[in-house]
Amino acid sequence: MLNRLAGAAVAVTAVAGLVAARRRYLIVTVNGASMHPTFLDGDRVLVRTGGARTPRRGDVVVLWTPPSEAGWDAPPPSAGPVRNSRSIKRVVAVPGDPLPRAAEEACGRPAGTPVPTGRLVVFGDARHSYDSRSWGFLPVERLVGVVVRRLPSHRRR
Repeated sequence: MLNRLAGAAVAVTAVAGLVAARRRYLIVTVNGASMHPTFLDGDRVLVRTGGARTPRRGDVVVLWTPPSEAGWDAPPPSAGPVRNSRSIKRVVAVPGDPLPRAAEEACGRPAGTPVPTGRLVVFGDARHSYDSRSWGFLPVERLVGVVVRRLPSHRRR
Protein backbone atom coordinates (compact mmCIF):
# COMPACT_ATOMS: atom_id res chain seq x y z
CA MET A 1 0.00 0.00 0.00
CA LEU A 2 2.79 2.38 0.95
CA ASN A 3 4.59 1.68 -2.35
CA ARG A 4 1.42 2.54 -4.31
CA LEU A 5 1.06 5.82 -2.45
CA ALA A 6 4.71 6.68 -3.08
CA GLY A 7 4.32 5.82 -6.78
CA ALA A 8 1.20 7.97 -7.04
CA ALA A 9 3.00 10.87 -5.35
CA VAL A 10 5.87 10.58 -7.83
CA ALA A 11 3.43 10.53 -10.75
CA VAL A 12 1.55 13.58 -9.46
CA THR A 13 4.83 15.43 -8.92
CA ALA A 14 5.99 14.57 -12.45
CA VAL A 15 2.73 15.77 -14.00
CA ALA A 16 2.86 19.00 -11.96
CA GLY A 17 6.45 19.55 -13.13
CA LEU A 18 5.46 19.08 -16.77
CA VAL A 19 2.57 21.52 -16.41
CA ALA A 20 4.87 24.11 -14.80
CA ALA A 21 7.50 23.63 -17.54
CA ARG A 22 4.82 23.99 -20.23
CA ARG A 23 3.91 27.40 -18.79
CA ARG A 24 7.54 28.52 -18.66
CA TYR A 25 8.72 27.22 -22.05
CA LEU A 26 7.30 27.36 -25.53
CA ILE A 27 8.32 25.66 -28.77
CA VAL A 28 8.27 28.07 -31.72
CA THR A 29 8.75 27.25 -35.40
CA VAL A 30 10.74 29.84 -37.32
CA ASN A 31 8.73 31.22 -40.22
CA GLY A 32 10.60 33.28 -42.79
CA ALA A 33 14.19 34.26 -43.55
CA SER A 34 14.77 37.26 -41.25
CA MET A 35 17.27 35.31 -39.10
CA HIS A 36 19.04 33.55 -41.99
CA PRO A 37 21.66 32.04 -41.79
CA THR A 38 21.41 31.53 -38.00
CA PHE A 39 17.90 30.06 -38.19
CA LEU A 40 16.20 28.71 -41.30
CA ASP A 41 12.53 28.71 -42.19
CA GLY A 42 11.04 25.68 -40.40
CA ASP A 43 13.66 25.45 -37.62
CA ARG A 44 12.20 24.92 -34.15
CA VAL A 45 13.45 26.71 -31.05
CA LEU A 46 12.79 26.42 -27.32
CA VAL A 47 11.77 29.77 -25.83
CA ARG A 48 11.84 30.64 -22.13
CA THR A 49 8.77 32.77 -21.46
CA GLY A 50 7.95 34.98 -18.52
CA GLY A 51 9.94 37.60 -16.70
CA ALA A 52 12.97 35.51 -15.75
CA ARG A 53 15.35 38.30 -16.82
CA THR A 54 15.65 41.18 -19.21
CA PRO A 55 17.27 40.08 -22.46
CA ARG A 56 20.92 40.96 -22.97
CA ARG A 57 22.62 42.27 -26.07
CA GLY A 58 23.15 39.32 -28.42
CA ASP A 59 20.20 37.26 -27.14
CA VAL A 60 17.77 35.94 -29.72
CA VAL A 61 14.19 36.72 -28.72
CA VAL A 62 10.67 35.94 -29.88
CA LEU A 63 8.31 38.92 -29.91
CA TRP A 64 4.82 39.87 -31.00
CA THR A 65 5.17 41.47 -34.43
CA PRO A 66 3.94 45.07 -34.64
CA PRO A 67 0.83 45.58 -36.77
CA SER A 68 2.58 47.96 -39.18
CA GLU A 69 5.93 49.56 -39.97
CA ALA A 70 4.81 52.56 -37.91
CA GLY A 71 5.12 50.42 -34.77
CA TRP A 72 2.73 49.16 -32.14
CA ASP A 73 0.70 52.34 -31.74
CA ALA A 74 -0.33 52.57 -35.39
CA PRO A 75 -3.55 51.08 -36.77
CA PRO A 76 -3.10 47.71 -38.47
CA PRO A 77 -2.44 47.87 -42.22
CA SER A 78 -4.77 46.38 -44.79
CA ALA A 79 -1.88 44.23 -46.01
CA GLY A 80 1.45 43.21 -44.51
CA PRO A 81 2.42 41.35 -41.33
CA VAL A 82 -0.41 39.55 -39.60
CA ARG A 83 -1.49 41.14 -36.32
CA ASN A 84 -0.57 39.01 -33.31
CA SER A 85 2.01 36.99 -35.23
CA ARG A 86 5.37 36.24 -33.67
CA SER A 87 8.83 37.18 -34.97
CA ILE A 88 12.33 36.07 -34.02
CA LYS A 89 15.09 38.69 -33.80
CA ARG A 90 18.46 39.41 -32.16
CA VAL A 91 18.80 42.07 -29.44
CA VAL A 92 21.37 44.65 -30.61
CA ALA A 93 20.81 47.34 -27.96
CA VAL A 94 19.35 47.36 -24.44
CA PRO A 95 18.38 50.32 -22.22
CA GLY A 96 21.33 52.68 -21.82
CA ASP A 97 23.16 51.39 -24.92
CA PRO A 98 23.76 53.82 -27.79
CA LEU A 99 21.11 53.68 -30.51
CA PRO A 100 22.52 52.04 -33.66
CA ARG A 101 22.68 54.26 -36.74
CA ALA A 102 20.55 51.79 -38.75
CA ALA A 103 17.59 52.34 -36.40
CA GLU A 104 17.80 56.11 -35.84
CA GLU A 105 15.17 57.11 -38.40
CA ALA A 106 12.61 54.51 -37.28
CA CYS A 107 13.23 55.30 -33.58
CA GLY A 108 13.04 59.06 -34.17
CA ARG A 109 16.29 59.76 -32.30
CA PRO A 110 19.85 60.40 -33.41
CA ALA A 111 22.32 57.52 -33.45
CA GLY A 112 24.30 57.28 -30.22
CA THR A 113 21.53 58.51 -27.92
CA PRO A 114 20.75 56.03 -25.12
CA VAL A 115 18.03 53.43 -25.65
CA PRO A 116 15.26 54.32 -23.16
CA THR A 117 14.22 52.16 -20.21
CA GLY A 118 11.67 49.51 -21.15
CA ARG A 119 12.78 49.44 -24.80
CA LEU A 120 15.09 47.26 -26.89
CA VAL A 121 16.48 47.49 -30.40
CA VAL A 122 16.23 44.20 -32.32
CA PHE A 123 17.44 43.26 -35.79
CA GLY A 124 17.04 40.16 -37.88
CA ASP A 125 20.34 38.59 -38.94
CA ALA A 126 19.28 39.06 -42.58
CA ARG A 127 19.97 42.61 -43.74
CA HIS A 128 16.49 43.28 -45.14
CA SER A 129 14.52 42.10 -42.13
CA TYR A 130 11.28 43.60 -40.75
CA ASP A 131 12.69 44.85 -37.44
CA SER A 132 13.70 47.96 -35.45
CA ARG A 133 15.12 49.43 -38.66
CA SER A 134 11.49 49.59 -39.86
CA TRP A 135 9.34 50.06 -36.73
CA GLY A 136 11.67 51.47 -34.07
CA PHE A 137 12.01 50.46 -30.44
CA LEU A 138 10.65 47.16 -29.14
CA PRO A 139 8.66 47.67 -25.91
CA VAL A 140 9.77 44.89 -23.52
CA GLU A 141 6.12 44.03 -22.83
CA ARG A 142 5.91 42.83 -26.46
CA LEU A 143 8.48 40.08 -25.78
CA VAL A 144 7.28 36.49 -25.81
CA GLY A 145 10.59 35.17 -24.46
CA VAL A 146 14.26 34.42 -25.01
CA VAL A 147 15.44 31.58 -27.25
CA VAL A 148 17.39 29.12 -25.13
CA ARG A 149 18.03 26.32 -27.62
CA ARG A 150 17.57 25.19 -31.20
CA LEU A 151 15.67 21.90 -31.21
CA PRO A 152 16.80 18.95 -33.30
CA SER A 153 15.49 19.07 -36.83
CA HIS A 154 15.66 16.67 -39.74
CA ARG A 155 16.58 19.69 -41.93
CA ARG A 156 19.98 20.28 -40.24
CA ARG A 157 21.44 16.76 -40.31
